[in-house]
Amino acid sequence: MNHIGEGTRDLTWIHLGFLFAVTLLPLSTRLLAEFITYRSALLLYWFNILILGAMLYWSWTHAMHAGLVKDDTPEEVRASICRRILIAQSLYAAGAALCVINTWVSIGAIVLVQLNYALAPRLWWRKKER
Repeated sequence: MNHIGEGTRDLTWIHLGFLFAVTLLPLSTRLLAEFITYRSALLLYWFNILILGAMLYWSWTHAMHAGLVKDDTPEEVRASICRRILIAQSLYAAGAALCVINTWVSIGAIVLVQLNYALAPRLWWRKKER
C-alpha cells in the first residue's frame, strides 16, 4: 500500500474482497483446530490463504495497470512485489501438499512459511539500518 498513490472504485472493491477473505480466516482456522487430522480442514485453510494471495496479487496488478502506483516506485520493486506473492503462494501450496504425508507436517510447513514472511522483512530492515 505504500507504493499506491491513489485509489479507484475498482481498487476499493478488490480491497473489500480481500478484507472479506480475511474475515473467513477465523472460521478456517477454527475448523483446522477442531479437525486437525482431517486433510479437508487443512485444504480449506490453505484455500483461504490462496484466496488472500490471489486478491493481493489482483490488487497489485490492477494498481499497476491502472497507473495507480506512485511514479517514484522503481521497476524492481514493482516486479518484486508480484514475485514475492507468487513465491509465497507456491510455498503455501507445497506446504499444503505435504498433507499427503501427514497433516502435522503440512501445518508445520505452512507455519514456517508464515513466520518467514512475518519476520524476514523486519530482519532485512534492521540490517539495512546498520
